[in-house]
Amino acid sequence: MSKKPLAGPPEGTRGATDATPGPAGSEAGSAPAQGPECPVIGIGCSAGGLEALERFLTHMPPDAGAAVVIVQHLAPNHASALPELLQRFTKMLVVEAREGMPIRPDTVHIIPPNHDLALRDNQLHLVRLVGGRGPHLSVDHFLQSLAQDRKDAAIGIVLSGMGSDGTVGLQAIKQHGGLTLVQDPASAQADSMPRSALQAGTADIVTLPEDMPAHIVEALRARLRLAQANPPSEAGALDAMADVLALLRTRSGNDFSLYKSNSLQRRMERRLAVHTLTSVAAYANLLRSNPAELDLLFKELLIGVTSFFRDDLVWQTLGSVTLPALLAEHPQGKALRAWVAACSTGEEAYSLAIAFKEALDHLQPQARARFSLQVYATDLDRDAIDTARKAQYPPGIAARVSEQRLARFFVREDGGRYRVGKEIREMVVFATQNVILDPPFTRLDLLSCRNLLIYFEPQVQKKLMPLFFYALNPGGLLLLGSAETTGHHAHLFATLDHKARIYRRLDRALPITDVDFPGRMALATLQPRLPPMTQRPDNLAELTDQLVQQTWAPPAVLVNAEGDILYFSGRTGKYLEPAAGRTNVNIHAMAREGLREALVGVVSKALREPHPVLLNGLRVGTNGGRQTVDVVVQGIDKPDALRGRVLIVFKDRPAVAVRRSKAGQAAADDGGTMALELQQTREALQVTHEEMQTTVEELKSSNEELQSTNEELQSTNEELTTSKEELQSINDELQTVNAELQSKVDDLNWVRNDMTNLLNSIEIPTIFLDGQMNVRRFTTHANKIFRLIPGDVGRPLVHVTSDLDYPQLIADADEVLRTLVFKETVVGTHDGRSYRVRVMPYRTQANVIDGVVATFTDVTTIKLLEAQLRSVPGHLPAKD
Repeated sequence: MSKKPLAGPPEGTRGATDATPGPAGSEAGSAPAQGPECPVIGIGCSAGGLEALERFLTHMPPDAGAAVVIVQHLAPNHASALPELLQRFTKMLVVEAREGMPIRPDTVHIIPPNHDLALRDNQLHLVRLVGGRGPHLSVDHFLQSLAQDRKDAAIGIVLSGMGSDGTVGLQAIKQHGGLTLVQDPASAQADSMPRSALQAGTADIVTLPEDMPAHIVEALRARLRLAQANPPSEAGALDAMADVLALLRTRSGNDFSLYKSNSLQRRMERRLAVHTLTSVAAYANLLRSNPAELDLLFKELLIGVTSFFRDDLVWQTLGSVTLPALLAEHPQGKALRAWVAACSTGEEAYSLAIAFKEALDHLQPQARARFSLQVYATDLDRDAIDTARKAQYPPGIAARVSEQRLARFFVREDGGRYRVGKEIREMVVFATQNVILDPPFTRLDLLSCRNLLIYFEPQVQKKLMPLFFYALNPGGLLLLGSAETTGHHAHLFATLDHKARIYRRLDRALPITDVDFPGRMALATLQPRLPPMTQRPDNLAELTDQLVQQTWAPPAVLVNAEGDILYFSGRTGKYLEPAAGRTNVNIHAMAREGLREALVGVVSKALREPHPVLLNGLRVGTNGGRQTVDVVVQGIDKPDALRGRVLIVFKDRPAVAVRRSKAGQAAADDGGTMALELQQTREALQVTHEEMQTTVEELKSSNEELQSTNEELQSTNEELTTSKEELQSINDELQTVNAELQSKVDDLNWVRNDMTNLLNSIEIPTIFLDGQMNVRRFTTHANKIFRLIPGDVGRPLVHVTSDLDYPQLIADADEVLRTLVFKETVVGTHDGRSYRVRVMPYRTQANVIDGVVATFTDVTTIKLLEAQLRSVPGHLPAKD
């Protein structure tokens, strides 16, 4: 491919012809298209990044057809020498970015100090940094703009550096289909930035800086070959895709055949470029022998595109109109329920909880206490759910979250990361769920499923909409993505805001046959069928005991002192049910209504008393009704293996038939039952009161001490956090400056070596004197005239013994220093040698006179020849 010549270098920069020759052997003919569509390599680094950049550029072909943009943390008030330093290691042109500069292939663009850099419409744009010190996320800022501008032609690299800058930027590039590379932390001088990117799962390739160019060039060539290759036959492509999906289904247990083929193909092409493959069939062969690649492909297909308060219009409408209207519909208050499907790493769920808290701010204080919100957030990716539960996010979220929200709802932690505050975290429950196969949450007031339906085939969308209708309460809110609508199910929802895609569930009946409830039947075929087990005779006793427990013995559970259930005996489903959210097998969480209240404090009471605690006539709620139950709670002393445990036994009380003719007696029985329930409630409250009273007394004294300590620690922590951030930023900048200065020192050492060798090679004795005529430096040949040793540096020259018959040397040097006119004379030595002495002012780079330089040229031979010639008549006139 022929390439147009680049424009000449900007004023003040070195041209490519001055650079050290770089590596040859790259194939220009296989380079990608240049100009506005050329790929762009964005490199982020800070402390220790200069060495990594040198290793990268030394091995980067100068004609790969890609533009390079380097964003390094620089000291704001220090002129950067980075362009000059890096120009030595590449034949590409190295320039400092300017406002509006067009991006050019085979050119290295470097961010200037005290600026942020962005790429828009093939041009670089500078934004001057303002405000106090602190970590500036310049790398994230540029890489995010690069992802938006170049999409799948973006290549992001994070090299050595401190902090977590670059992690969010790599996520953006990966979400848009670009390629991401991270330096191996073991090879980095500062491993914080590479390690942060690795922990976030944003790296496609982890390697050394010098190995990155080879991966990039191969990826660019594979991308070009894939674009130019003849399209495979439709049957062959479908077969290869089916093979890949079958391997994924076997490995992960999830069927991606319901996803849109275009989305699947784009994500697979990204993995093809990473492995430099040109066909899905070849990729399928790779997957068969590489289970780890199957896991990477699984994560790639999940497409976790999310951020805090994504799409400003949606959150403005939700916070200012929709949520206040929802609260106004329940003037007496309500415990609201919300479900965020496909929550990824949790930003959307936490944003919803924050928006709810802000909506409550507009209510009267007494009204706020009547409302609560429980958010259920689910996703298919277990790693994403684990990240969401940790609730820790990089400093880059400050670009999406206002300072007020950060101060109110987040806590700043080590490394500049933000952790969602406890108040918000307690509102959100995370769980792993497949929205297609797993049952939905129900009785919801709000359901957010944004930008998920667009990845599904139409038949899946038609299945999920009635399911969402079933999950919502009448009048509940449905949030969809910007490219999604209710489609064929518009009769089930009313549009509240078309632009924000907010809908309200209509209060109308939907035949149960129209709802396709999820099940696990599809996965049954994936599980291997186990051969039937043959029962041995010695298992008969165990099976008989199990049959007796399940058929005739009363249901019971064994719990520890905290109420955690250790063993189930018999069928306890009528009395216990799993709590919503994360798995919790505590008796107090699983007990049904009516039983839960009665068991408060009873477990600890049973451990203290030798006799069993009887709870008779409890009215326990069941599915659609109530049952009367007697409960026996017994602490266990023997055997020793069960000591400290509590056995809870449930006994159903048969229903008492009430005859119509005895209405008065029935009323009396009801009154007795209510009195019994009231008595049990009083006993439970009394136990609770006693325990609470003891706890309050213990905590009151501790709280008073901790409160004052906490106030002091909080103020100290705020000061230390601010100081740490400033010191980290300063240290980062100083390390960058130090690396540049070290490079300058190395250059000066080479210059000094060159000058020393030059002076020694010409064999002219030379002495450098300062303004006070002290010896500053001398060459080795000066020892032929003066008795100089290295320790004489700094001593007056008059103190040094000399062979010269030149007593006015110091006087002549003072005169040269005063008049700035050089002086030259020929003098002899005590042993008959002759020297031409030349004394000149010593002029510095700043054009300042700071001493003199005296050179001594041996002219003994010339003087002898001159004397011989004078002695021959007629050759030279006699000397006066």
